[in-house]
Formats: sequence, C-alpha cells, structure tokens
Amino acid sequence: MNLTAIAWNLFHGRDFPPDPELRSWRSRLLRIDERNETHVQVNRDLSVEFATLLAATAWDVALLQETPPRFAEPLAAACGAEWHRVLTSRNALGPVRELLARQNPDLMASGEGGSNLTLIRVPGRLGGIAERRELEIHEGRPERRSMAFTRTASGLCIANLHATNDQPPLAEADLLKAAQGASAWAEGAPLIFGGDLNLRPGENPEIFARLAEEFGLTGATGPRAIDHLLTRGLEVLEPATAWEPERRELPLDGRALRLSDHAPVQAQFAAAEPLLLRS
Repeated sequence: MNLTAIAWNLFHGRDFPPDPELRSWRSRLLRIDERNETHVQVNRDLSVEFATLLAATAWDVALLQETPPRFAEPLAAACGAEWHRVLTSRNALGPVRELLARQNPDLMASGEGGSNLTLIRVPGRLGGIAERRELEIHEGRPERRSMAFTRTASGLCIANLHATNDQPPLAEADLLKAAQGASAWAEGAPLIFGGDLNLRPGENPEIFARLAEEFGLTGATGPRAIDHLLTRGLEVLEPATAWEPERRELPLDGRALRLSDHAPVQAQFAAAEPLLLRS
C-alpha cells in the first residue's frame, strides 16, 4: 500500500507574500490590500483559500500546525477527510478570539489560538480514524505545546506536533517526550512522526540521531529544514521535500496570493498490506 503525507504550518491561516513591503502596518491596521506587480497581500479570512489548496492536492494524511481551531471542520469537509484536532496555546475565551480574528487576522495573528490538526482522507487507503489521543509535551512558558496521536483503521499511526520555537533545548525536550509517547502508544505499528519540529538537522544533529537510534524515526527533510515527516516501519518511496513557493499560491486579481510563511513538506511511503493494528 502506497500513501502520501504532507506536513504544513498554516501560519494561523494567513498569507505571506515574498515582498516584505507588502506586509505593511497599513494593511495590518486598516485591512487595506497591498499589491505589487506579482503578488497581493490581503488581511481577511482565508479559510476558503486554504481549503481550496488542500482539497486540490493529492494526499492521504495531512499534518497541519498553527491551524486556527475554527478551520478544522471546513478543511475536513472540503477535503473529504476525518479530523483530529488538539488545541495548543492561546485558546482561552475562544469565541471572542475567533470573532476578532475573523475581522482582522493579521492583527490577531497567533492571538487567535492554535491547534495541531490531522486529516485522514476517507474513503481511502487508511480507512479513517480508529483512535485519537493527546499528549501535552510542554507546559508553562513560553507556551503550551501538545501532540496529536492518531491511529487509523489500517493500523498506521500519526504523531502531529509543533515544537517550541527559538529555544532549541526546549524543542529537543518536546521531541523526545513526543517520541516516547508516540512510540509507546503505537506499540510497534508503523508511525509517521512529523510537523513543525523547529529544529534543523544541520544545526542540531544530535537530537535527530537520538530519534533514529532510540525510536527508529528517520527521514529528516534536509539540513536547513524545520518541517519534517520522520517515519518508522514504512518504506520511503519519495523522501520528504518542501514544495516550491509557487505551489502554495492561488490566483487573485491577476496576481498571486501566497498562503502561509511555510512551504508544505510532502513524502510518499509504502507500507505492508494489510497494516497490523498491533505488533
């Protein structure tokens, strides 16, 4: 059985044009679109645009981070997928945050609150979601981090996480705690362990070596990448590779609307058929 996975940090459902002059305070405060010859910056709800791009992409499982909690149901519906959402940080008074973010996404930014969202396409190769679990991998400052652990009906397990940013020691602790939890819950079943890990193998090789040696998780995207799809128990057919920037753009008024400040990472794997629910 072959399957395709993607990991994508959604930047809290916002766009991110390559020209920094378009990311202006005028747009942030007054919600005025900014344009140059090639791209546009908008400050409005982009749930439909993210759903359009994801629905048009071929994948079996999607690991999404910095996902506005309100995106879960519309993204799943657009993609014909079941979903597993785990809230991360800044989610107190959620309805108020959602209302403000709908009115001005760029001003609210991460203040809307976030989640890790795993989507499994159904009907499909993986058979839908059979089990959902959550593991808090960091509490306290700078902010809460959590892992979504999902077992599919086929037996494949997925661990979706977003590690602490700009503090490598905390990110390393996040990864080790998540890997321990995911490995224990998977009980030997094939596992995809991915998301925005906020560590680069070229700068922090020791943690990736530990993940490989202690948990069998391999397949980092590249030495400079922070978004990864590590696996164990799966054959890698196409290694994790970041999309070209243009691939996450949609046309708008003769220009390009570039979604998120991260490029999706995509990989293809092969698994024994049928997968085993337990080792």
